[in-house]
Amino acid sequence: MKTKLWTTLLLLFSHAVFVKVLFAQEAGSILGWGRYIEVEPEATTDIIASAGGEYHSLALCADGSTLGWGFNNYNQCTVPQSDVDYIDFAVGGYHSLGLKSDGSIVAWGVNDSGQCNVPEPNTGFSAVAADKNHSLGLKANGTIAGWGSNGYGQCNIPAPNTGFVAVETGFGHSLGLKAGGSIVAWGLNDYGQCDIPMLNSDFIAVASGSYHGLGLKSDGSIVAWGENSWGQCNVPMPNADFIAVDAGEWHSLGLKADGTIIAWGRNFEGQCNVPEPNTGFIALAAGYRSSIGFKGDGSNIRWGNSGYLPSPDSDFIALVSGSNHNMGLTIEGVISAWGNNSNGQCEVPSPNSGFTAIAVGSGHSLGLKSDGSIAAWGYNALGQCNVTMPNTDYISLAAGTSHSLGLKADGSVMAWGSNDAGQCNVPLPNSDFIAIAASGSHSLGLKADSSIVSWGDIGPVPEPNTDFIAVSTGLNHSLGLKAIGSIVAWGSNEFGQCDLPAVNAGFIALAAGSTHSLGLKNDGWIVAWGSNDYGQCNVPEPNTGFIALAAGSNHSLALKQLSTAIREPIVIRSLPKDLHISSTSPNPFNPSTVIEFQTVVAGYFFLRVFDVSGRVVIESPIGHLTGGTHHAGWNGLNAEGLAVSSGCYFMQVLRAGGGSEVVKGLLVR
Repeated sequence: MKTKLWTTLLLLFSHAVFVKVLFAQEAGSILGWGRYIEVEPEATTDIIASAGGEYHSLALCADGSTLGWGFNNYNQCTVPQSDVDYIDFAVGGYHSLGLKSDGSIVAWGVNDSGQCNVPEPNTGFSAVAADKNHSLGLKANGTIAGWGSNGYGQCNIPAPNTGFVAVETGFGHSLGLKAGGSIVAWGLNDYGQCDIPMLNSDFIAVASGSYHGLGLKSDGSIVAWGENSWGQCNVPMPNADFIAVDAGEWHSLGLKADGTIIAWGRNFEGQCNVPEPNTGFIALAAGYRSSIGFKGDGSNIRWGNSGYLPSPDSDFIALVSGSNHNMGLTIEGVISAWGNNSNGQCEVPSPNSGFTAIAVGSGHSLGLKSDGSIAAWGYNALGQCNVTMPNTDYISLAAGTSHSLGLKADGSVMAWGSNDAGQCNVPLPNSDFIAIAASGSHSLGLKADSSIVSWGDIGPVPEPNTDFIAVSTGLNHSLGLKAIGSIVAWGSNEFGQCDLPAVNAGFIALAAGSTHSLGLKNDGWIVAWGSNDYGQCNVPEPNTGFIALAAGSNHSLALKQLSTAIREPIVIRSLPKDLHISSTSPNPFNPSTVIEFQTVVAGYFFLRVFDVSGRVVIESPIGHLTGGTHHAGWNGLNAEGLAVSSGCYFMQVLRAGGGSEVVKGLLVR
């Protein structure tokens, strides 16, 4: 199956399993690497052709440059000689084909079945097609060459091998359109996908899904054949006025002459739900489990499980990744969800506004509203969407595979959903929590005294269990960030996910994936360790300018700073009953910032600033204050009156003999 796209990039994959929230202040763009991570490249204009497969995609730009993204474990996204004159691409399971203007084919990626061994003479080709492990090339003289896996005879082109004008590939089978309007099919035929219906004539286009085929007739009707368990061969009536067709794994698309798109077949991921207004389309393409339509004005509309990060991606402040779906939270409080929607996990409840935090599990999603309530949607067989009542006063949330956590303003943790490993049995005393994390079948809670509480299927926190400011959980391991900037890791270490970097200092954030770990340094670069089977530890260059990070099962995500707009502070240690920091403005700042805080207890207050190594930069008195709202400022100077360098600093407001709270600030000179 080959998918052709225009003016955009279609991303097709299933995402990884566990929830990782980006603790971000600044809005930024998203960068991803590792298995199944496909984030739209920054430059998506002037794309004239693209090919999307199940796991990776390629695109051709008008200036002759190329783009590759997605699953890259066999370098199938790394286009060889990307500066050469490519005119077409095809994408297989884990391999890629590029057609050059001189009529030769370049093939790269996995070659276990010879799917990259282009037959000689490698000349005179005019089109390419690829399936999971076989390849086809159409010659300008109307002949077809086939190579790669041939277990079903999918590379044995029937005689006479002449007069072909188009080629397509499905799983284990191949299709060719003849100049006279007939279709020839060969290879695997267990669903009748090679049995072209009579009358086999007057076809002007052909498309292939995994196990079904479509043929467009010159009279505008569509003929469908092959596997039909999802209705992908039931062309909707009236079957007339079609001008283009395409097929995904188990769904079909047809473009009408009036500019509307008709979709039918499997719809678990919403790939057949054509968005309104369904008008003005001039081209279409079916991805594996997604669809895309192109408008006459150059815009495009995508729907289904494309795994596409919605554009634009320049104002995200948080990102989370689940089994097969993802969510991003924008600075405006709006959630964007994409990926697998078979359980409605991407259908954000209305109104989609006022969200302050997000989390996703295996098949469910959570969103925290500014009013302290939690919205939950998606798979709910184990009660993971049944928010513990009263649904008020929540300040944070987290999600494991099939359970959910909510942190209340009073410092207690509520848990609901699957409890097979005790992951919902919050240890007593259930109080003084300031942060939570969940993954798999275990949970973590960070206390106001800087200790971590662990429950579920992972063991106790290593001693000394003190001075922690952040936590994260992976499949079977956990991470804790100390105030001095070092990381502690415990749990399974089968893949080295607990083998901390030699220089374990200067960290300001962390994230645990399924079997790998990430740490963000105060100077904006990322350190990664653990399993790297899918490149999830290969941080893309330049490894600079990152402000937050997240980790999935076999992939990694990070935010790069784009904006210097004012953000709410990240509270990393607090006693909310006594003292609360409500804002830091501006943040990032140069050279000064003002902290607004509220206290309910009168007393003498100080401002203390730390660098990421835990050293005190300056401590200055604020004075005696009564209950209410107050302000304290820092001008970027140390105790000697010298300007400190750019970087991350922790600003602590504390009351003598009482509570304190810390926020993170970014000084950018």
